[in-house]
Amino acid sequence: MMAETGSDGHGAFPVLVLAGGSSRRMGRAKALLRLNGGTLLDHAIGQAKQLGTPVTVVTGCRSPIVRYRCRVQPSAWVHARGWRAGMSESLKAGLASLGPSARGAFIVLLDQPLVSPASLGELAEAARSNPSRPVAADMQGKPGAPAYIPRQLWPHIMMLEGDRGAAAILARNGARRIAMAGAESDVDTPADWRRISHQLAEKS
Repeated sequence: MMAETGSDGHGAFPVLVLAGGSSRRMGRAKALLRLNGGTLLDHAIGQAKQLGTPVTVVTGCRSPIVRYRCRVQPSAWVHARGWRAGMSESLKAGLASLGPSARGAFIVLLDQPLVSPASLGELAEAARSNPSRPVAADMQGKPGAPAYIPRQLWPHIMMLEGDRGAAAILARNGARRIAMAGAESDVDTPADWRRISHQLAEKS
């Protein structure tokens, strides 16, 4: 399924924001959590724009309302029809929507609002300096998100099933790991959101 493109078209280093989960542990849509006058998804799109363009948001659960309440518009929206099967479906739907000029794709998760702009800048620079090598946040010695996946690895991603991301594929293919401040803090539960909201308020 091709994305609904914006005026900027598909570039060499597009960005996917994965926002298709059911937010089961949160008990309500994470994408719609209020943050700085907008939503958590608005914030994630802003993070994605620091990495490159175009920015595509992959939705799943509650897709219509998530799109309606989003104030910061991406370049394109893609609906992962198989979102109930887990993260792999969102990742595959996003990659399948990208055009032939893409050399790789950056992956941003909806729920990592503490990732710093400096860390995102380092990820962007690392990917552009060596587009054929995967790059990922260092999560206690393992690759995690945010990440950059070069195009030659996409066929491996398309074989994923269930609630799995790209971490194992990135590890097998020698992903460069970089320390990214805030990447270790994600929003899964109401307690996580209270803690992270407090940290964000202290920074503002």
